[in-house]
Amino acid sequence: MIPAELTATDGGTNASLPRAERAYQQLRAAIQAGQLAPGTRLREVELAESLGLSRTPVREALSRLESEGLVVNEPNRGMMVTQLDASMVSELYVMREVLEGTAAALAARHATDVELSLLRDIVERDLAIADDPVRLAANNRLFHETLHRCAHNRYLLKTLRSLHESMALLGRSTLAVPGRAHASYEEHASLVAALEQRDPALAEQIMRRHIQQAYKVRLSLWIEEQAGS
Repeated sequence: MIPAELTATDGGTNASLPRAERAYQQLRAAIQAGQLAPGTRLREVELAESLGLSRTPVREALSRLESEGLVVNEPNRGMMVTQLDASMVSELYVMREVLEGTAAALAARHATDVELSLLRDIVERDLAIADDPVRLAANNRLFHETLHRCAHNRYLLKTLRSLHESMALLGRSTLAVPGRAHASYEEHASLVAALEQRDPALAEQIMRRHIQQAYKVRLSLWIEEQAGS
């Protein structure tokens, strides 16, 4: 079901933007925030009413989101937020492992001391918010986004941003699973130590293992959700 009013979650959408761009940003933010969950049917009339726009910019926004893989046009069901199956989840994590492993190796070579200090601060913040899965998930995203920038490779950064937009389709954070938050903290701390040692091979190995562990938890969540649906 489409909410009566969709609101941007990134601080608001600039009213001076073209209407199609505003519609795109608000719909993308709603998908990422879970307002529009995977499997939600996207009817132009309802979306236009919810966004306070006409159908034309909404149609353009949906076409753009479809090209990015966030929505799909099913022959018998129409436009809907993409639902990931087991193979798609696997493919997503395979790419995460490759790309984030590469980012970790590059960060070990190119990150500044200030950037590494910032990464360390982000990791240690987990200890203060250990009982808040929402804040933990936000801090986790910040850690990974900061690490990506530490690689100092604009093309890798662009690819990772696109990949992480698709991650929004996975649903709730794996950090809410008992024990995963602490394990993730330990993995992040080990990664930062490898970066501080300027050891690209070790940093890549730790990051790949981190993504593999996250995938195991994610797959368990997916199986659990499928069993309950």
